[in-house]
Amino acid sequence: MSQDPWLQNYDATCRLAQEIAENIHERNRQQRTGGNPAKINMTLRASLQKLKQNIAQLKEGLLRASSSRRIMQSEADRRQNLIDDLVTREKQLNATFKGDIMEPEPSRSTLMAGGTGASGGMAANPWLINESEETKGLTFGEIKHQQQRIIEAQDSGLDALAAVISRQKIMGQEIGNELDEQNEIIDDLAHLVDKTDDRIHNETRRVKLVETKSASCGMLVVIVLLLIAIIVIAVWPV
Repeated sequence: MSQDPWLQNYDATCRLAQEIAENIHERNRQQRTGGNPAKINMTLRASLQKLKQNIAQLKEGLLRASSSRRIMQSEADRRQNLIDDLVTREKQLNATFKGDIMEPEPSRSTLMAGGTGASGGMAANPWLINESEETKGLTFGEIKHQQQRIIEAQDSGLDALAAVISRQKIMGQEIGNELDEQNEIIDDLAHLVDKTDDRIHNETRRVKLVETKSASCGMLVVIVLLLIAIIVIAVWPV
């Protein structure tokens, strides 16, 4: 299972900050013992610049992940706290490197507290001051595992949502097909009604024609009967 790239970059940045702190401690030791710290100062300047760039990349990556909703808001807030702690640590390291803050001797043990333990597990970050209750006391590996579970839960939710949308799409297509069939039936009925109207109109016209002819025949019969009556009266002897 692949690890979250953002968490990988964060781990690397934490290790770089720890390495810078140890190098500053070593530089200060050389200064106290009369050594020449020029070489280690060059290394520290390059490392501090790299630390600044890494923090900027973490900010950019968090902004992209948050705006695209690849992570939940609670995880985005937690990562923002981690970045804020790194920014504070970077300022402290720069100030210590420039001599604005003197590093006390016991800080060496504080720096080494974040190293790999006897169990070989991944070290916890010693600079998480405002760490959330969900991750307090967890190592980087456990935090990454927790984050992976969150991502898997989100993926499962997205898969379920995709399945629901797919079913709705199929239902929509079936409804569309049924509507097309109903429209065809309605078109056939409309055509049949039109034909029926034409037939009724034709039959009505024929009935009227028959009625007209019947009336004419009736009048003709009456006229014939009257003529016969006149003829009979005319020839009947008085």
